[in-house]
Amino acid sequence: MTAAQVTLCFPLRTNPEGVEEVLLGVKKTGMMGTGKVVGIGGHVEVGESVEQAICREVAEESTLIIEESDLVPAGTVDFVFPAKPAWDMLATVFLCRKFVGEPAESSELRPVWYPVNELPHERMWADATHWVPAFLAGQRSDWRVVLNDDNETVASSTHTAAPEH
Repeated sequence: MTAAQVTLCFPLRTNPEGVEEVLLGVKKTGMMGTGKVVGIGGHVEVGESVEQAICREVAEESTLIIEESDLVPAGTVDFVFPAKPAWDMLATVFLCRKFVGEPAESSELRPVWYPVNELPHERMWADATHWVPAFLAGQRSDWRVVLNDDNETVASSTHTAAPEH
C-alpha cells in the first residue's frame, strides 16, 4: 500500500508587537485529530500538484489566498502507522509569508495565530514537537515519524537535511 499524499502549510507573520506567529487550526471534523491543534492542509487530489493542493486547502480551511510562487518548501514528513498502514501518509510541508486576507473559521478548522516560540504542544499531535519547530526555524528536512501501536505516541523520529532545489 502506498502512503497517501498530503500537504501542509504554515503561514507566518510578524504581529504588531514584533512577535513571529504561525497560523494553526483547531480541527473540527474528520476521522483523525478532531479537537487537536494542527497545521493547515490536506490530501492531494488526483491531477493536482502538491503546490496546487496546498493553495486550495489553505483557501478552503482558512479563507487565506496564497500563490504557488509564494510557497517556501520546508521538506517532508513520512508518517508511518505500523498498526494501521492505511493511515500512512507522506506530507510535503511549506511555509508562506505572503498571503491575502484574514483567516476565518471554516467547517473543518478554526484558525488561530500562535507565537512561534509558544506552540500549544499539549494540544497538538505528539509527533509535532519533533518536526514543527524545526521547520518553523527554517530547517529544510525530510522526516520519518513512526508511531506506536496506539497510533498517537511516537516510536521513533529521524530526519535528514532536505536537498536544495
